[in-house]
Amino acid sequence: MAVRWYCSLPLSAAQVVRLLAERHIDVTARTVLHWVQIFGPQLAAALRTHRRRVGRKWTVDEVFCFRGTQKLYLYRAVDEHGQVIDVLLRDKRNRASAEAFFRQALARTDVTPQAIITDHHQPYVKAVATVIPLARHVRTGLHRRRGYTTQPVERSHVPTRDRLRGTRGLRTVGTGQRFVESFEALHALRRGAVKLRTLVPRY
Repeated sequence: MAVRWYCSLPLSAAQVVRLLAERHIDVTARTVLHWVQIFGPQLAAALRTHRRRVGRKWTVDEVFCFRGTQKLYLYRAVDEHGQVIDVLLRDKRNRASAEAFFRQALARTDVTPQAIITDHHQPYVKAVATVIPLARHVRTGLHRRRGYTTQPVERSHVPTRDRLRGTRGLRTVGTGQRFVESFEALHALRRGAVKLRTLVPRY
């Protein structure tokens, strides 16, 4: 419950501690943050098994966020239905980061996209050609590089940007990645992209 509160609501760890105290659960803010790092990714992995089938038209873009004064880059992709496909936080915006994102997305979804839409960021061209050869031909329309076509993923950035603002979860790239995965999975659950079944025993 503490992990769901912290990851899906605009609450600080101290606020979660106060909510738990009202339920006679005495913990520290550091404990809450530790729970998020341990159980958040497990919760996200479990929720991914219940989400809708990922589509084959992917729109990819990055969100800029900060760790102190250092700029970090959150790679995100949505399909044609607006469902978030995957997220990856990196400290560099280059070909290696783009390739790592595509490899992770392919492994987690087991879906090969038929079309990939990106902005004019040049490393995407070689990254797509390396990781997803079937989508490498820009001129045939399988990989389209147009700024305005990334609007679906730009709109989906808004809740993520709002939640990342002021969070303590980005002290390192690793802790930030685990927090963002948890947030995105719980946000998908709230939007109805994840369907959980309740098992009712028969009598």
